[in-house]
Amino acid sequence: MRVPGRGAIKRIVLESVGWLLVVAGIAALILPGPGLIMLFGGLAILSQQYEWAERRMRPVEVRAKKAAAESVQTWPRILGSTLGALVITGLGVLWAVKPSVPDWWPLQDAFWLPGGLATGLTLVASGFIALGLVGYSYRTYRSG
Repeated sequence: MRVPGRGAIKRIVLESVGWLLVVAGIAALILPGPGLIMLFGGLAILSQQYEWAERRMRPVEVRAKKAAAESVQTWPRILGSTLGALVITGLGVLWAVKPSVPDWWPLQDAFWLPGGLATGLTLVASGFIALGLVGYSYRTYRSG
């Protein structure tokens, strides 16, 4: 049985996911997270509908692969990337647990770990993604 309007619904969902990944990828270029990967994923989805996205996809892919290869060129970089991902994960756990405000905190209590559980889970997810990308980059560009 064919559902009327199924193609339009699929296109709206794909475009929404594509734009969400593009916006999140741009944000993650300055915030913790795999910005170039999300940007590339969003452009890959949008390139199915838009020629401009297809044209911009290749330079982002090249830059993302170059950054991945550079991130595992030396052991200090590998250790730094791994440590950074673990710190982000640990901060996410801290944010999710949200301990009480310490005595040394100089600002108002409302500024202690703002965002709560959602921020914590996002940081934990970013940390796990970063660890996965370090492992992938190591396996792809270093163990050859």
